[in-house]
Amino acid sequence: MSTALAFFDEGQFPLYLAPMAGVTDPIFRSLCKEMGADVMVTEFVSSVGVIKAWDRNRRYVQFIDEHRPLGVQIFGSSPEYMAAAARIIWDEMRPSFIDINAGCPVPKVVGKNGGSSLLRDLPLLNSITSAVVAEMGSDCPVTAKIRIGWSPDSINAIDCCHGLVDSGVAAIAIHGRTRSQQYGGQANWDIIRECALACPSVPIIGNGDIASPEDVRRIKEEGIIRGVMIGRAAMNAPWIFSQCKSYLETGTIPESPSPQARVELMIRHTRLALDSLHYGSDIATMRAMRSRLLAYAKGIPGAKPLRVQLARVESLEQLQEILSPLR
Repeated sequence: MSTALAFFDEGQFPLYLAPMAGVTDPIFRSLCKEMGADVMVTEFVSSVGVIKAWDRNRRYVQFIDEHRPLGVQIFGSSPEYMAAAARIIWDEMRPSFIDINAGCPVPKVVGKNGGSSLLRDLPLLNSITSAVVAEMGSDCPVTAKIRIGWSPDSINAIDCCHGLVDSGVAAIAIHGRTRSQQYGGQANWDIIRECALACPSVPIIGNGDIASPEDVRRIKEEGIIRGVMIGRAAMNAPWIFSQCKSYLETGTIPESPSPQARVELMIRHTRLALDSLHYGSDIATMRAMRSRLLAYAKGIPGAKPLRVQLARVESLEQLQEILSPLR
């Protein structure tokens, strides 16, 4: 069995880093792993893109061995293309698992009948899942990430989970919002719990509004959901993983890094991104880093007046100058 899923056999409660487009690149994954994340999932990649332009699209799912256990997430609406893309990724990269994206709410994915659009067509989602599972066979486990439904009047998470289990998935991550909610309102954890109780044969990983170690401990102690997936909270504070682990193990929560330590993390992340060449040129890297820097700066005393400059920063040297009053 994949190391990713062995966590569940061993009775552990894994902390997943959620897949987030434009955020969970290899550099950020390395930082989150260093800070205690147990399981990683890459940014999503289009199955069509994998098949037709693999050399150009593989950068979205690049990883290093230190990121393991790690799943590569794919999206699409064709069972044949999804299965073929899974095979290419497995043959080329040997991830710990393949994850099917049935939860992304963004228009460019939904418009291609992928992501959360599949929640409106469960037979198609089941066909996709069955095709990928059949293609992977015993080579690689297949998991899925879903939302609780398309809209408040079409919540179908339990039916969706039953179909996925019947199709052979090894685990299911559930974001407790509908597609129409996007990231607004509150995640419905009651429905996630209902899914876990209805499908006890596979681990259910809960996602949505996990903002503190207390949230994680409460969910673990309920004994229903088998792990949690942390997304937006990690964007601002990747050290949440180490805080959660410490709280689960010792009952104490380490203090968050000081403002100065957070500033140093901003500089370190930027330097690692530049050195990696993941985004190509220095200016392309700095543009990609702007949203990351703004997320890190949130809550740092004195950083608010600097946000306009951070949103336009174009070099590491300029970043260091902008942040110098905070160091």
